[in-house]
Amino acid sequence: MISRLLGRRSAAHQRSNPLAGLSVPSGAGLLTCRVLDPVDEPVGQAEFTVSDSGGRKVVSGETDPFGMIVTMVPFGEYRLAISAESFAPYRGNVSIADGVEPSGVGDITLQVAPSLPLPAPGDWEIEPAHSRIGFIARHIGLARVHGRFDNFAGAIRIGETMDRSAMHVVIGAASIDTSVQMRDDHLRSADFLDVENFPTLEFYSDRFVPRGGNNWAITGALTLHGVTRTVTLDAQYLGIGNGMEGETRAAVRATTELHREDYTVNWQSMLARGIAVVGSSIKIEMDIQIVPKS
Repeated sequence: MISRLLGRRSAAHQRSNPLAGLSVPSGAGLLTCRVLDPVDEPVGQAEFTVSDSGGRKVVSGETDPFGMIVTMVPFGEYRLAISAESFAPYRGNVSIADGVEPSGVGDITLQVAPSLPLPAPGDWEIEPAHSRIGFIARHIGLARVHGRFDNFAGAIRIGETMDRSAMHVVIGAASIDTSVQMRDDHLRSADFLDVENFPTLEFYSDRFVPRGGNNWAITGALTLHGVTRTVTLDAQYLGIGNGMEGETRAAVRATTELHREDYTVNWQSMLARGIAVVGSSIKIEMDIQIVPKS
């Protein structure tokens, strides 16, 4: 009778504790916590890093859709760092000790990141000397290819409210540079950018949409290889500062992903012909500084 009762209690405990079935190695403990926003909703895909007392990374990853972190680490003292879009970073100490299983940190509530002052309304322009438009593409079957465009210009009109702002950027297609002359010549050819017939890439913004904190989605039309498609830039506003001569500057970091098939660059045809320069998906990375237009 007692054994049957204990058996039922044990089974109930295992059902109520989803971590009960995990086998934790000797000398290690289970670190768990739940990451929430200010209204107690879980924050999924928050990035976390667990570092040791010497600052060396032990483990890192992302929270699951329920905001949970579950990881095993050796016994010891650690520093837990958590960051998520639109929230202020969290840093705290964690102790993983023998006999405490799991070592639950409990709920961690992230605070909304304070908004930085926006640029003053008016006409601004990209300052090329302190800006960069780069890209990363996968060499088919091999490593990544890093490149950039050296010639570009852009104008930004900041409205009385950001949703009334607009941006126009022009990039010289022939200025592509991956540090390999033969590859660059091929990228300029009719197989890829076809710079003779399409000398520029152009982006016209359609709208600026706030994503919380200092993050924005900038949606607009990108014309490349004679084809126009709607793209969204994931932008992080970095604030305003002063340059060496006291001039006002604002900085933005933005990324997006393009697919060459969307712009009539026939990747499958090139692959069949043995042309394997870069893969189909291309990640665009921009670090932009703008200054008031003279």
